[in-house]
Amino acid sequence: MKKRTPNEKQIQQTPIVRISDESAQSTFDNIAVEAPLEIQIAYKEQNRSIKRSLAITMRTPGADERLAYGFLFTEGIIGSLKDIFQINQIGNTIKLSLQDSVQVPSNLDRSFFIHSSCGICGKPSLDSLEKTSCYYPLPNVPKISSSILNQLSQQLRTAQAIFEETGGIHAVGLFDAKGSLLHFEEDIGRHNALDKIIGYALEQAMIPMRHLVLLLSGRISYELVQKASLVGIPIIVAVGAPSSMAVELALAADITLIGFLRNNRFNIYSGQKRVIL
Repeated sequence: MKKRTPNEKQIQQTPIVRISDESAQSTFDNIAVEAPLEIQIAYKEQNRSIKRSLAITMRTPGADERLAYGFLFTEGIIGSLKDIFQINQIGNTIKLSLQDSVQVPSNLDRSFFIHSSCGICGKPSLDSLEKTSCYYPLPNVPKISSSILNQLSQQLRTAQAIFEETGGIHAVGLFDAKGSLLHFEEDIGRHNALDKIIGYALEQAMIPMRHLVLLLSGRISYELVQKASLVGIPIIVAVGAPSSMAVELALAADITLIGFLRNNRFNIYSGQKRVIL
C-alpha cells in the first residue's frame, strides 16, 4: 500500500534541546498533533427535533468522518451509513443528522470527554461497558499461517508516514488472510484509529468483516477487542500485550487473539485453531 503524505494538521514542529552524550543542541522536532473533535448528533424523538453533543474525543486530525461513523456504529446508534442523511464539519466540530427512522438508545449515557488513551473513560457504570454483537466470527475461519503473521507488522510499519515523522502515534491495519494490507489508519488514540477503520468498512460495505485480520501497533485493551467483536473480526494481532479483560472477551467471543508479534515470535491467547503453525 502506498504511503500517505502527512499534512500540516497532523504534524507540527516544536523547538527542543537535543542532548547527546555531553553536548546540547537547539533544534526542532516533529510531534503528532492531538486536537479535540466534538461529535454531535441531530435526530427526531417523539416528533421533537433534538441536537446533542455526544462526545469530545482527543484525536489526530484526518479521516474525521470515518472516526464519527465508527464511533456511532460501535455505540449502537447507527447500523449503516444509510442511517445518516447529512454530515457537516466546521473546524473541530462534526455534526451528523440521523434519519427520522433511527431510534437513538434511551440509555445513551456516555459522558462528553474521552481521552486519547482511553475510549471508555466516559462510561458511567460497568453495565454500560457491555455490548452485544450482531456479527459473531465463523468457527475457525479464516486460517492464517504463522509465516504470514510474521510479515504483518513490517507491512504496517512501512506504511506509517506519521509515525515515521513523529514516533508517537498508533496505527491499526486491516489485512486479508493472505497478508495483503487492505487499509490502515493512524491516530494518537488507538481507539480512534480503530473507529476510523470501522468507518472505512462502513463506507466500503465490508461489515461484517468475518474473513479479515486486525493488526494493532500497541497493546490490546478490552475496548479494542469489543469494537472488533461488534463488526465480526475473527483475528486480532498486536505487537504489544493484551490485558486480562481483553483475553476474557476474546475467549467469550471466539476471537483469535495474538500478542507480542515481533522478531518472528508471537503468543496465542485464544483461538489457536485459526493459526497454521
